[in-house]
Amino acid sequence: MSAHRHVVRRTVAVQVPHLIAFARSWRARDSTPAITRVIAIRPGFVSRCPSRQCVGDAVIHKHGAATVDGSTGPPVTVRSVETIRLVVADDHAVVRSGLRLLLEAEDGFTVVAEAGEIDTAARMVRAHRPDVLVLDLNMPGPASLPAIPELSRQTAVVVLTMQNDPAFAREALQAGARGYVLKEAADAELVQAIRSAAEGGTYLNPALGARMAAAPAQPSGPPDDLTEREVEILRLIALGHTNVEIGAQLYLSVRTVESHRSHIQQKTRRTTRAELVRYAFEHSLIEA
Repeated sequence: MSAHRHVVRRTVAVQVPHLIAFARSWRARDSTPAITRVIAIRPGFVSRCPSRQCVGDAVIHKHGAATVDGSTGPPVTVRSVETIRLVVADDHAVVRSGLRLLLEAEDGFTVVAEAGEIDTAARMVRAHRPDVLVLDLNMPGPASLPAIPELSRQTAVVVLTMQNDPAFAREALQAGARGYVLKEAADAELVQAIRSAAEGGTYLNPALGARMAAAPAQPSGPPDDLTEREVEILRLIALGHTNVEIGAQLYLSVRTVESHRSHIQQKTRRTTRAELVRYAFEHSLIEA
């Protein structure tokens, strides 16, 4: 198992009990149903208060009063919060369970589907048409970042990740994500980010935003700290050379080439040859 997977598992082991405990305490603080409240109906009375808003045939006020013209009888239950439908995508089932507890403890939130990798997430988005997709960046299979432009045309995307590098956040937001939240701050920030995204706004972790402002994007070249040797190997990969051919050209062993290739994939967040070719074109490492 790679060092990265060890870090992920340790982080998950710390985060999940915290998320679940927070969600349970949040749910326990109020035993009322999540998306309804009971409000008194006064027959025949219609306030002229400018703060009122209509829900169905009832008029609800900021202070909780409501009326239905000509109605009589006991108080009625009125749905007062619109439901935000969510898909949660993370490759750890225990993290998804913790997130579901956290989110469904909130008024008006419902998780309609879960996914463990990006292809399933895309299918769930097409099938359920959620208001918001909560998306982890580091899942098995195809990379998540390249999928954000297409996903963001179908739903609002909120990235939830351990990646605290401003380059990741900048790329995700430029690709169309509506939010970028660090997993370590999920209990404090994720709900706000989702509500903002559902309303068409954007949310960025404040500390990460400050770092982005202090370190603006580089105008050209690879933004992912590739070494000269890695750039050289990436060019050859993009030109169609195999690991054996690259090793022969650069006088390197195949094992060394494979190690460089693994580092390139980690730094660029690209896993397939096609994605690496696209990356090389985008950063002018090869000419069309």
